[in-house]
Formats: sequence, C-alpha cells, structure tokens
Amino acid sequence: MATANKTCSLGRRIYQFAASVSGVIALFIILWGCTANNFNSGAIAWKTYSNSRYGFEFPYPSNWTSLAAPANDDGIAFISPQDNSVEIRGWASQQLPNAQESVKKIKPNFQTAQGVSGVMVVEVDQQVGSMTLTLTQSQVKYCLRGRSKSQKFPDYYRLFYYIAQQYRISKF
Repeated sequence: MATANKTCSLGRRIYQFAASVSGVIALFIILWGCTANNFNSGAIAWKTYSNSRYGFEFPYPSNWTSLAAPANDDGIAFISPQDNSVEIRGWASQQLPNAQESVKKIKPNFQTAQGVSGVMVVEVDQQVGSMTLTLTQSQVKYCLRGRSKSQKFPDYYRLFYYIAQQYRISKF
C-alpha cells in the first residue's frame, strides 16, 4: 500500500510539473508574438472617444462599433467588425479616500505618451487574453482594457498597446 501511494504521489508531482511547464511555455509562445514595436498605426483610420464626465480620451479604429454607453457615462466599449468577441473598453470611477490606502501599491510599469504613469497587466488563459491599463490621478481611477480570445491575442496585442500609449487625461 505504501508503494502504491509513493508511486501515485510521484505521478501526481510529475503531472503537476509538466502542467506548470506547459502552461509557462504556452504563455511564452503567445507573448513572444506580442511585441509592440512594429505596429503601423498609419494603416488604420482612427476616431477618438472622449469622456466629458471624467475627462479622458483614447483612439479606436473607426470601423469598430460602440456598445451602448452606461447610463452613468463612466465609459464605453467598442467591438471589432471582424469578431465581436474582440473589444476595447475604457472607463473611469471615483475612488473613495480610504480605498487607496487599503489597496496594495503596485509600482507603475507603463507610461502613456502624455507622460502619465500607470500599471499594465497582461493576462492570458486558455480562453481569453486581456491587457488592462490602470491610471490613478487624484481620486479618479482610469482604466482601459483590450480583450480577445487567447489564440487571437497576439494579433491584437499591438493594437491594444498602441491605444494604451495614446490614452489621454485632459484633467492631468
């Protein structure tokens, strides 16, 4: 009985190791194609979404369709004409004064062309890939998220990254 448990335990460890290694390899392969350097923004016709309530704006491809804006006018979402599972979403919200103290401070790892520093998080799982930029100015939290199916994420990463770079806060 003890031998069977040791064999099962070893088999489980090997499986867990293989699963973790394959996950890392898959993520590496996905992100390998995600360099933002060679994006040709001039090949796309752009429009600009402007939010007057929170004072932010960002470009989006002119042929993308906007979803209905929320009643509170905190942002908007646009979907790709080729695939409605691909979206760009921008929004903002007021932060409570004590909320900033309770949230862990994450060091900024991204800067917009305007010079605003923020935190960029890229997440890719088996189904969905997303890139989320969060900027905080005064008591306002600004967010931009690009999202697509995982297998298409390398195709859209450069677009999402470019839009994040061009994100502007007019009250900055």
